[in-house]
Amino acid sequence: MKDIKKVAVVTGATSGIGLSVANRLLKNGYKVYGIARREFSGEFECFQADVRDHEKTAEILKTVYEREGKIDVLVNNAGMGVAGAIDEISADNIKTICDINLTALCVLCSQAVPYICEGGKIINVSSVGGIIPLPYQALYSATKAGVEVFSRAIATELKPKKIKVCAVLPGDTKTGFTDARICEGENKRAERSVKKMEHDERHGKSPDYVAKIICKQIKRKKPPLRVSVGGLSKFEVFLAKIFPLRFVNFIVSKIYG
Repeated sequence: MKDIKKVAVVTGATSGIGLSVANRLLKNGYKVYGIARREFSGEFECFQADVRDHEKTAEILKTVYEREGKIDVLVNNAGMGVAGAIDEISADNIKTICDINLTALCVLCSQAVPYICEGGKIINVSSVGGIIPLPYQALYSATKAGVEVFSRAIATELKPKKIKVCAVLPGDTKTGFTDARICEGENKRAERSVKKMEHDERHGKSPDYVAKIICKQIKRKKPPLRVSVGGLSKFEVFLAKIFPLRFVNFIVSKIYG
């Protein structure tokens, strides 16, 4: 007889927000499977794979389904950052961030849907930067905006299957993501802007705080289409809704321009 535990798959599960989500789900009685590039030894099984390897991720999801008979939750958390003036960023890094942050997420959703049971959830980690675009992180902002829009679109598609989709938008979060960000070029304004962003991130919310919000949406019968993490992030998204885009860009330029 198969285990009746709920089953979750978490990408980017070996550090930061992904690890915190996986550990919280474990504590809540879930059977957790991770997907990450680095080797991992912990309380849950983590498949070592790059999310850009679509054949491998398809194989992993099929393996989970064959073992458990279902997937209840998919948390798409894997991501990376590229910063710098747009005219100094290489085509290779443009492709890399788009492939990891957006293409791989879309493919994973496509691959997982046939295995997600009725009442299941897809949680896609976007960013406040997808609502309020950041200078010198244009590519990161663009991919995260894509995640949020994609999530809303498939939420409508998957309604007949009774699968809920929620985009979670963290603001500044204190994780290894900051040091792992690829910074290109020698533009001094870009360097100053990125340093300011790095300072804010290092003094931001803990990954466990973000994971708590994500797990709260997983527990909800009807999670919202979009959730901002933290009071400041919610306020920023609210301002972006009520003020003209030119004014929002002006404020952002004063902070990060």
